[in-house]
Amino acid sequence: MTWVVLVCAAMITVGAALAIVRAERGPSMLDRTIALDITVTAVIAAFALYAAAQRRTDVVPVLVVLSLVGFVGSVTVARFAAVEPEGEGRVRTREEVAAEEAARREAEEAELRPAAEPEEHHGGGAEGEVR
Repeated sequence: MTWVVLVCAAMITVGAALAIVRAERGPSMLDRTIALDITVTAVIAAFALYAAAQRRTDVVPVLVVLSLVGFVGSVTVARFAAVEPEGEGRVRTREEVAAEEAARREAEEAELRPAAEPEEHHGGGAEGEVR
């Protein structure tokens, strides 16, 4: 029985660590929300594992409270994310920042360049004109 508890604890720890890495990297707010929800679930699973291994029923209210906190937090973030403008709250990568900076510089240089001289047009017949 002890090795089962240890294997389960190791899997919960790995899952929580990977979720924290996902929360840190993002890139969007919803990715972070799901990662933190997974972290709360891992904490709940750890408490449940402890309760099962030690045969303690007094931990059940803690499990219920943690579940409610996770649910309310997820619903709250989802509600506010639904009205979030596209691109807001998103952490950009270095490549995206560099591409935006290059596009901005190119636009500034285009504004500073003198306008091209319009081609002179000396008239002439229209296409298909009969004389």
